[in-house]
Amino acid sequence: MHLKNRTVVVTDGRYRAALAAVRSLGEAGYRVVVTQTQADSPVTPAAFQSRYAAKVRWLKGSCKDADYAPRLLAYLQEFDRPILFCVGAVSLNMVSRQRERFAQVADFLIAPSQVLDDLNDKEIVHQRALELDIPVPKEYDGVPEKYPVVLKPHCGEKFGLKAADRYVIAHNQEEYLENYQAMSSYDTPIVQEMLEGYGEGVNLLLGEESQLLCALRHRREREYPITGGPSTCCMSFYNAKKIDQAHRLLASFGFVGMAMVEFKGPFVLEVNPRVWGSFPMTERADSPFAQRYARAAAGERLDYAPRDYQTGVRMRFTLNDGAAMLDYLRHGRPGPFFLGMADWFRAREALSAKDDPAPWRRYLRNTLLRR
Repeated sequence: MHLKNRTVVVTDGRYRAALAAVRSLGEAGYRVVVTQTQADSPVTPAAFQSRYAAKVRWLKGSCKDADYAPRLLAYLQEFDRPILFCVGAVSLNMVSRQRERFAQVADFLIAPSQVLDDLNDKEIVHQRALELDIPVPKEYDGVPEKYPVVLKPHCGEKFGLKAADRYVIAHNQEEYLENYQAMSSYDTPIVQEMLEGYGEGVNLLLGEESQLLCALRHRREREYPITGGPSTCCMSFYNAKKIDQAHRLLASFGFVGMAMVEFKGPFVLEVNPRVWGSFPMTERADSPFAQRYARAAAGERLDYAPRDYQTGVRMRFTLNDGAAMLDYLRHGRPGPFFLGMADWFRAREALSAKDDPAPWRRYLRNTLLRR
C-alpha cells in the first residue's frame, strides 16, 4: 500500500491543533479519519467539518473513562493498520501506557510513559538541562533573595490546571509566602526567577531512535492572559542553535514523537511532550510536520531537512488575540495593542482557509455557543 493512501486516525477533534493536522494530512493524500469522545465536546468539532476529513466518528463517553482504550482500539481495528495521530494529552498518555496493545493494530510515534512523565516534570527537565549545559532560569531553595519570582508545580497538567493556573507570580516576600502555601496543595512548588522577553517554542519531531526528523521554531508575539498564557499571535523563524539544544534535551530522555521545548531568551523553561497549542503554525508556515509524522510512523526512513518551512509567517487566533490586545491596553501597554491592530492586515488567521471554509464558521459558532 502506498503510504499516502493509508488511513490516519486523528483523535480529539475538538482541539484546534486537530484541524491543522487534518488539513495537512488530507492535502498530502492521506485518508483522514477524525474521532471525538461525546462527553468531552458538547458541540460538533470544527475538524469534523473539514473537507479533508474523509470520515468522522463520535466515540461514547469521555477520554478519561477506564474503557476509552478498548473503545478506541475497537475503532482502529475497523481499518487496515491505520496511523494513529493523538492530539490530546489524555489520549496520548493512554496509548503510551498501553503501547503494546495499540502497536498490534496501528502505527504511531509515542514515547514510553516514563519518558512522558519525566518530561512533564519541570524540575527533572531543569536538572537535565543543567547537565547538558543548556541555560535555565535561576531556582531558589527557600525564601528568594530577589523578586519577582514565579512559583509553579512540577506538573500542573497532572492536577488538571488550565495553562493560566499553572504558575503564579510573587512580587515580594508576603506574596511569596501566601502563594507558596497555596501551590503546596499540589506538590512542592518550584521557585524561579521571573524572566522578561518573548517566549519561544522549538517544535520537534523525533523518530524511534530519537533522531531529529522535523523542526519548526516560533516566537510568541502576544499571549492571553498577558502574564504568560497561551499564544494568541506568533511568528515563525529559524535558529539552528536552539533547535540543536532542544533536540539534545529531548534525545537525552529517549523521547519519540512530537514535542515543544519552551524557551524565554536563552533559557529553557519546560517541555510539552505532545502536540502543542500553536500547532496550526505548521500548516500556516507550510511545514511538513504532520506528513513527516505519518511517514515516519509508517516505518519510512527520513533525513532531517533544516529550514523546511516558511519563516516570517505571522499567525493569530483572532478571537483570543482580540482579548489579549484589550488586556495589554488595560494594563498600560499600548505597544502590543497597536501591533495587534497591524496584524489584522499582515497575520494569517490560524483556523481559516479559502479552500476549506466550513471549519472556521463552525469554530466561530461553537465559541459563541460556549460564551
